Amino acid sequence: QVQLVESGGGLVQAGGSLRLSCAVSGRTFGSYAMGWFRQAAGEDRSFVAGITWKGDYTEYEDSVKGRFTVSRDNHKDTVYLQMNSLKPDDTAVYYCAQSGGLRIGIWPHEYNYWGQGTMVSVSS
Repeated sequence: QVQLVESGGGLVQAGGSLRLSCAVSGRTFGSYAMGWFRQAAGEDRSFVAGITWKGDYTEYEDSVKGRFTVSRDNHKDTVYLQMNSLKPDDTAVYYCAQSGGLRIGIWPHEYNYWGQGTMVSVSS
């Protein structure tokens, strides 16, 4: 059974930083693209960032480009999301997800497995 467990969320002031981690077990981690999504209260879940299985290509949602960095360590079966210069609009529950294949998808239905989510709150 595949399990994804996020950690690293919390409360931070605007301009601050957080690093989210997502540990994956139960499936060959290195063979699939990984993604980060977020869901603010009352909104749909939306794509934040993604990384190919080799870690050689990444994609970002426009509002986080230059502030967030996605990376992965296939030896540790873990994917990370470094978030800098946080803004109140970044407040949401953040989810990591494992794709069904090698490419990065931007839609939730392209991902087969999800973590339970970790809350990120940014105060002004």
